[in-house]
Amino acid sequence: MDRQEKKMKVLCLHGFRTSGSFLRKQISKWDPSIFHHCHLDFPDGIYPAGGKSDIESIFPPPYFEWFQFNKEFTQYKNLEECISSLCDYITKNGPFHGLLGFSQGATLSALLIGYQAQGKVLKDHPPIKFLVSVSGSKFRDPSICDIAYKNPIKVKSVHFIGEKDWLKLPSEELAAAFDNPLILRHPQGHTVPRLDEATAKQLSEWTASITRSDFACGTSVPKNVECEVNNIKHEAMADPKCIEAPSAA
Repeated sequence: MDRQEKKMKVLCLHGFRTSGSFLRKQISKWDPSIFHHCHLDFPDGIYPAGGKSDIESIFPPPYFEWFQFNKEFTQYKNLEECISSLCDYITKNGPFHGLLGFSQGATLSALLIGYQAQGKVLKDHPPIKFLVSVSGSKFRDPSICDIAYKNPIKVKSVHFIGEKDWLKLPSEELAAAFDNPLILRHPQGHTVPRLDEATAKQLSEWTASITRSDFACGTSVPKNVECEVNNIKHEAMADPKCIEAPSAA
């Protein structure tokens, strides 16, 4: 197969008390050209939802969560078990070239990449090359931060940050943990936003560049690049399918 046609495997992790199927639906509103070079894998969280899901009125069950946490997001239950399970999944079903996540899934994806960079997990798996984070955040436990975010994470990354997202500031903090992050801002809240034509083209070229460079040294992005995702607010108001799906960290 030609290098240009090579498919990158991307592991996509959903938000809190939703599902892989729901994240697939959320991502489906993006232009197909963005992941033309990718094979997307949407697994369900390893734990059934331990309470009410915020998408019960718009998407059918079952719902799942990756781990549990306290209100301040400083204490976590079943996180180590979750990491172990995901590492097994990645090893058995990979290799994966990139990770994509929404909210809790984005937070977890960034943690896995940070941990791998420090040699804590996935030691026998090729380095994860890129991250697409939508409403992600950093963990707040110092014992985690001192490892995962010890150094700038040198992985290509895109961070979607919503102006009305309750995780806006934590999302900015997560982006700052990466080297040369591409930051895409939109006027919505805690959701996977619709993209205008220009942004869709930019992301399509970004993923294609990784394929062309054989997952190693694609087209560089100027440090801390930010761009406004135009027209999303208008489309969201006109289209009820543009769902604001609450999902804790």
